[in-house]
Amino acid sequence: MNSNQLFFHIHYCNGRKLKEPLRYPRKFSRTLSHHELILVTGGAGSITIGEKRHPVQEGMLYYIAPGVFHSFEPNPSKPAIFLTVHFSYARVSLYEGKWEVTDDMQPLGLQSAQSLKDAYSALDLFQKLVDCWNAKLPGYEFMSKTLLQQLFIAIVQHIKKQHPTDAASLKVEKIIQYMLQHISDKVTLNELSDLVQLAPTYLSRTFKETTGYSVIEFFNRMKIDKAKELLIEGDKKVKEVAQALGFTDEFYFSRIFKRNEGISPSEYCSKNVHGI
Repeated sequence: MNSNQLFFHIHYCNGRKLKEPLRYPRKFSRTLSHHELILVTGGAGSITIGEKRHPVQEGMLYYIAPGVFHSFEPNPSKPAIFLTVHFSYARVSLYEGKWEVTDDMQPLGLQSAQSLKDAYSALDLFQKLVDCWNAKLPGYEFMSKTLLQQLFIAIVQHIKKQHPTDAASLKVEKIIQYMLQHISDKVTLNELSDLVQLAPTYLSRTFKETTGYSVIEFFNRMKIDKAKELLIEGDKKVKEVAQALGFTDEFYFSRIFKRNEGISPSEYCSKNVHGI
């Protein structure tokens, strides 16, 4: 999933405010039409998500996708304490100068249950998110959405650290580093396949699953990011920028640029360098 395209909408958050008396959750069974993240900050019990039952323990994060039946059974002698956020999301992208918004009910790429016990950044962000939502200060909705996006990134990074031997992920990172080092060159799928010792078809699929883009799309986006930097410096013509980034065809470079930015490189240069 390409997390860069996700736009979150928060329905509500639950959790204890500072100095507020503890409120323990009761037994419930339900199916939601939106997403929910639940972080256990204390106590015990059990939660069933779909057909799998999980023990409720401090530091556990539970993810519930839309349409998934789930139930909670409290432990009377050791009531559980939760932080929760209920949200929906859409994919928002800019293509050829036009914004595209797509409602997405697909599950996020998270397990239904995992430990965040040592994920201090994620734990802190979740608490800040709930505190921000509860405080209801001016701008809290925008701030809460920003914190949720940061929380999602922190969770993904924590998961990645828990699996340092994920060979496919490491190879994608190696390819990206290679692209950065050869931003002015042309690279081929076969060249990258040889670099990481993966079959081209498998590499293409793995790269798309990891980044949300095909290999060539990602490399072109990197080149366009660099092109914007070179154009704004104002000392190179469009043709020179194209050549500096390995494009032998200036018009092909312009098409790729417009596909990503919605305007041609010359228009981009005029608006950002010359102020026209």
